[in-house]
Parts: sequence; structure tokens; C-alpha cells
Amino acid sequence: MAERRSACEDVPVPWLVHEGKVLASAEVAASRAERRRGLLGRDGVDGVMCLPVRSVHTVGMKFPIDVAYLDEAGRVLRVQTVQANRVSLPCWSARMAVEAEAGQMAHWGVRPGDTLEIK
Repeated sequence: MAERRSACEDVPVPWLVHEGKVLASAEVAASRAERRRGLLGRDGVDGVMCLPVRSVHTVGMKFPIDVAYLDEAGRVLRVQTVQANRVSLPCWSARMAVEAEAGQMAHWGVRPGDTLEIK
């Protein structure tokens, strides 16, 4: 599947893919500053936020999020909803956390054992 390009700039926008089906656009927080900021200061999630972390927090956020923790192969290890102003328990085997609006993981049918890809 071809990558979608942003309307504002000529930069490829990655997708979150499950079983060959595009679920959402993905924002990858690669730098330390991007990871630190995450979803703070936002009113919602447009697509998903991907962070190379083993736990997340929602301290200072205005809304709950779903988090899927992935291993190095993209296999979902755990899916949980984290309420606003909370800290999740670490998922030590995880190499990435995928954050979405609360309820989205269930809506997409994402469960432990599934494989997610960022393309």
C-alpha cells in the first residue's frame, strides 16, 4: 500500500496496519523530546501515537487512552485503557507502545497475540 502524504508538506505519513488492513495514520515519536511530549496538550488522538517505551503515563492529559504494547516483532503483548492522570504498569517485554483514543483497540479488534505494523 502506498504511503499517504501530508497535505502540508511532502513527508510520508506512516500507517498502523493490522492483518493487511489500515487502521489509522501513525505518528512516531522518535526523539527524546517527542517521546516526552507524547499526547500532552492535545484534546484527542488523531490516528495513533507510537513510542519506543515499556510504560506510559497520562499525567496532565484530559482524556483516557488505549495502549497496545508490542514486542520487537510487532506482536501485541498487552492492551489496556489508561485513564487520565494515571501511570501504567511497565510491560518489560515491550519495545513499543501504540496509543489511541480509549475504545479504539476494541473497535479495531486488536488483542494480545495480534501483529501490528507501522508502514
